[in-house]
Amino acid sequence: MDSLQALASIWAAAGLPDDSLAQLTMTGVEPVLPSSFAVGTAAQVSFAAAALAASDIGRARNGLRQQVQVGMHHAALECTARFLVDGRAPDAWDQLAGLYACGPHGRSGWVRIHTNFAHHRDGVLRLLGLPEGAATTRDAVAQALASWRADAFEQAATDAGMVVAALRRFDEWDAHPQAAVIAGEPLVAIERIGDALPLELAALALPDRPLSGLRVVELTRILAGPVAGRMLAAYGADVLLVNAPHLPNIEAIADTSRGKLSALADLRTETGGEALRHVVRDAHVFMQGYRPGALAALGFAPADVAALRPGVVCASISAYGERGPWAGKRGFDSLVQCATGFNHAEGLAAGTDQPRALPMQALDMASGALMAFGVQAALLRQQCEGGSWHVRVSLARTGQWLRQLGRLADGFRAPAADVNGLMENSASGWGVLSALRHAAVFSHTPAGWARPSMPPGSHALAWPAH
Repeated sequence: MDSLQALASIWAAAGLPDDSLAQLTMTGVEPVLPSSFAVGTAAQVSFAAAALAASDIGRARNGLRQQVQVGMHHAALECTARFLVDGRAPDAWDQLAGLYACGPHGRSGWVRIHTNFAHHRDGVLRLLGLPEGAATTRDAVAQALASWRADAFEQAATDAGMVVAALRRFDEWDAHPQAAVIAGEPLVAIERIGDALPLELAALALPDRPLSGLRVVELTRILAGPVAGRMLAAYGADVLLVNAPHLPNIEAIADTSRGKLSALADLRTETGGEALRHVVRDAHVFMQGYRPGALAALGFAPADVAALRPGVVCASISAYGERGPWAGKRGFDSLVQCATGFNHAEGLAAGTDQPRALPMQALDMASGALMAFGVQAALLRQQCEGGSWHVRVSLARTGQWLRQLGRLADGFRAPAADVNGLMENSASGWGVLSALRHAAVFSHTPAGWARPSMPPGSHALAWPAH
């Protein structure tokens, strides 16, 4: 499937007008990164969908019909999440994270463990009977896993609340009960969840970006959700990122916080909950990336948010969807790739018996862009129809879509990635941030981040005065 066909399908499924597609230009061809999957197409299409929807919102506010261009090479490189802080490239992975063979001589399958957070690392080590802490080696983990079957360790880790995935082939994943649930879900679910009048959006004047004045509450943490918020900020929205003071973050927050306000709130307390409810009452969008049910238990289910702010667009992103036996299962991009067949298929295509990851966290990045698209598609419908809305995206469903885009026979012959001319420097709360510019180019209102990236708690939990 080519990029235009893929985009047209997403666009039509969201109920958006076909005439908008004429305003978009997509350039470049596969392969752009070494993979047997059309990762460049997935990046380009998901980014183009989000950017074109922003242009449509701008047109609804001021009548300006913008041209939008997205290059495949630039979009794919943006998905690699490369950045430097004061010239240093942060470590993307904990030393224990990754794939391990299970059973004697690796005959009982493979597992991928995610240990970027200390509590996840220590939980896995406890399960393996190893000393907790950073001193444990990969060799020790590999030796301990030699006494486990992959599926048994995955289940034991899941029961313990840890993040582990057993390696599956595509046919094994397709036979899994969760895969059957996901297959019945739309790529981007957009559901009306209540009645409300259309929320007023102020008229725009150049050079205001399409989402200027739009207020977005963002409760997300790891890559996919933060990427969605960063996109909306690039298109002009006031994005208020709310972190919990007791939860850890990864260093990528320096990159994904560009353009955002960054506040703290402990929703386990009445004070924190009421502070969040106060800003939600004036929000247009409420995005969250916690496990299904986690925020509902704290009083912030989509229905609760819609009661606080009739007309709001809620958006949720999850690893394996919100329904089915794995609905509450923890997961990150690398684990979903492993569990749903990508690592096995990529290894086979590369001519090796070793599992192989995709060249970027494609499920995270495409899901984040699709979340931003879904939010804006729901906003467009809210302006026309009224109502409160809920948008749902999952990494596993995005993975199914990536498979549908087809395979590349020569994908591993991709040219060396070249970021020359695509990076920009900015001041941040962490130091000088060097990161990729946004891949979507607008003819009249360039995308970009007016606010510097700042650590959690740098701003008050309040909307800015304009």
